[in-house]
Amino acid sequence: MINEERLRKNLLEMIDIYSPSGKEEEILEYLETYLKEAQLIYEQQEVEEGRYNLIVQDENQEPRVAFVGHVDTVVPIHIDDYRSEEDGDTIYGLGSADMKGGVAAIIEAFATYRELYGTLPPAAMALVVGEEAAQDGAIRLVEEYGYDWSIVAEPTNGVPCFSHYGYLEMELSTAGRRVHASMAGRQTHAVKDMLRVLLRLSNFLDKKYPEIVYNIRDLNSTSCGFASPERCETAIDMHFPPRFPAGDLMAELEEELYENTAGIALETSFVTVRPGYDLPVKGPLARGLKEVYEKLGLSWNPSSFVSDSDAAILWREGIRTVVLGPGKLEDAHTQDESVDFASVVSAATIYLALMEKLAQT
Repeated sequence: MINEERLRKNLLEMIDIYSPSGKEEEILEYLETYLKEAQLIYEQQEVEEGRYNLIVQDENQEPRVAFVGHVDTVVPIHIDDYRSEEDGDTIYGLGSADMKGGVAAIIEAFATYRELYGTLPPAAMALVVGEEAAQDGAIRLVEEYGYDWSIVAEPTNGVPCFSHYGYLEMELSTAGRRVHASMAGRQTHAVKDMLRVLLRLSNFLDKKYPEIVYNIRDLNSTSCGFASPERCETAIDMHFPPRFPAGDLMAELEEELYENTAGIALETSFVTVRPGYDLPVKGPLARGLKEVYEKLGLSWNPSSFVSDSDAAILWREGIRTVVLGPGKLEDAHTQDESVDFASVVSAATIYLALMEKLAQT
């Protein structure tokens, strides 16, 4: 029942629109036109001037389930061309996996339901901004709207994820003294000190917490020409399993650095802390989703989503959230990001079948 030609065209056009976090205006205008043509009445929910979420839901109902997708992408640093390319069933382009494929699937499921039944499904559609930066779209969404459940269309390769990893973002900075480059070995050196700190931290995490996936990023020093820099900064992303004691980890990291960085001018801060969650695969939505998978002949193997996402924001506000979308997480944020179009069709089919299941309850 999914209109694959329409779905593919919409996805390609969305990818071709440049929409990094904070610059979503053009794709929002496009989506408004698309929703109007599909007779999907929407509301704008302002996030900040010129940026807003698009909400589609029947004003005469109070939907218990929301389908959520973010329309922004990461900033295309060192990516030559963000536009779409097709190679058979594979569609390349910035945001194809994360998560314009998921957004296109949600929209197509709603449009098809509207065509089949002449009304909106008993669910909401929330297309939000800012997920790849401050997650301000999701934060604004839950300030005004409440749902029992949500489906977040992050790339899970079609696997329903009832649990979600936690996330910790740590920032570090070291200070030294700017001197002529030929004198660098005789003074405190911000970059050398940072390397010692990072080596200490990585050894600690590797040995004590092998289950944590960490990423060292944005390692920068002050630009100073032929001299030693007086400051070096970096950030570390840490993703940890659901129910992991994030507070204990933070305390141990501080203790490890305090005890082993004597003589280094080090500043640390925890910028973002989001605990994970682990939902039981029970209840009406889980049961209905499992029946959909069985009906469509799909394998039912619930798993965990191993990254950070808007799902953590929704969960924090009491919305039980399943992460389920097309594409693979390992293909997201890469130089040649891509999505398998068959997985986008499958996601749209799953969403539509779940909407029909919701209408029966």
